[in-house]
Amino acid sequence: MSARPAIGDLEVGQQIGARTVTVTRAHLVHYAGASGDRNPIHWNERFAREVGLPGVIAHGMFTMGQAVNVVTDWTGDPGAIVDYGVRFSRPVPVPDPGEALVEVTGVVGAIDAEAGTVRVDLTVTFEGAKVLAKAQAVVRL
Repeated sequence: MSARPAIGDLEVGQQIGARTVTVTRAHLVHYAGASGDRNPIHWNERFAREVGLPGVIAHGMFTMGQAVNVVTDWTGDPGAIVDYGVRFSRPVPVPDPGEALVEVTGVVGAIDAEAGTVRVDLTVTFEGAKVLAKAQAVVRL
């Protein structure tokens, strides 16, 4: 676990972390089982294309969950996150065989020293396009 950052050491615009998330079809199968989301757009290529998608896509909640790990890695405490929200803006197609690489970067978006919170803005992209918009986590430090 990381040492918890001190609010007085932070500045708006400061990067708090970055990571590349590798997504495979096996990840989607495991997530479907754990979440109960067995929608065929997440495992059936033919079905996904028939409904207008570019192919099998990652679960939005899977992508959202993987993205926030940048914040939990930074704080060292998942319980420090008091609010987290995103808007799903694009799907993440996952090839078979192969993998999708989702890039995540977190920066300090706002600091409320009185409340002891920091808003972390996440940029989450696949092939250069944002897949999560307004991805923000509020963390109590």
